Amino acid sequence: MAEKEPVFTLVRELILAGGMIGIIVLGMWAHTGTMPPLVVVESKSMMHDSDGQLGAIDAGDLVLVHSPESKTIISYAEATDPNNANYGHESHGTAGDVIIYNRNGETDSTPIIHRVIISILAERTIAPNSNGTCDEGVLHEDQCILSWTVPGTDQIDVESITFSFDGNDTGLYSCGENWLNASEKIPRHPGFITLGDNNNCSDDQAFFQPYGGVMSGHSGMIQPIKSEWIIGIAGAEIPWLGVVKLFVSGGDSPGVSQVPGSSFFYLILTIGGILAAPVVLEPVARKLLVGSPEMIEAEREDAMAALVSALGEEE
Repeated sequence: MAEKEPVFTLVRELILAGGMIGIIVLGMWAHTGTMPPLVVVESKSMMHDSDGQLGAIDAGDLVLVHSPESKTIISYAEATDPNNANYGHESHGTAGDVIIYNRNGETDSTPIIHRVIISILAERTIAPNSNGTCDEGVLHEDQCILSWTVPGTDQIDVESITFSFDGNDTGLYSCGENWLNASEKIPRHPGFITLGDNNNCSDDQAFFQPYGGVMSGHSGMIQPIKSEWIIGIAGAEIPWLGVVKLFVSGGDSPGVSQVPGSSFFYLILTIGGILAAPVVLEPVARKLLVGSPEMIEAEREDAMAALVSALGEEE
């Protein structure tokens, strides 16, 4: 039996560890409503500081992913408009929500995690002509869209979108000496315009000036993000721990090349703290338990049992 005890102990510990991991994952799934409930951030496009910053999204961080059905997505424009009900809403260091989405809905391309700058809504629509095309407006889902509204701005029921984040009719979004601005833009369809906080005003859809844009894997420039392309809304950040996964990432992943240097130091410090915690806490726990009423009562009962056993042997 003695030879089997180490094997039995190992199996038991593995089962317990697996059970605990399962409980944690299920708990996060229940909290976020998505599976997997976490994503590892690979790029520096959302960083606020080259050395990393708690509260912002750095490469190597883990981010909880909340179901997009769990809440209304709030744009930067809405969160910086004093007249909007969502004024003051912040996420990961600045105004507006951060979303994780598939590029043009492509599930085989690396998802992007960026901030929602504006939400574009279809306003007036008419039916297409007999040929199924639009004599005016933009064809989308069997409707010709004639005008657009951008919540959080003065663009309401307009045929083309023109505004500037100069702090007057909208919030302030500085791009060096200028502001983030759009001029006579007509989107291909309703959706969200997104931008990485560290991308120097170059939005993913090339909607604003100066133009930039991000390419999808198979269908050209990323278009305004449709609801069905959204994987989730970025929730709480768990710093540094995702670096472990990036060490072994392959394919088109940048690996750890964009992880700030401080993250490696704090990761090592965190792992060291986790390993050292049982060694440090065990003596403290024992000291507390020895003096507890429960432990004193248990020792008294053990002593009484030993005494009764000794008396029985004498008889």
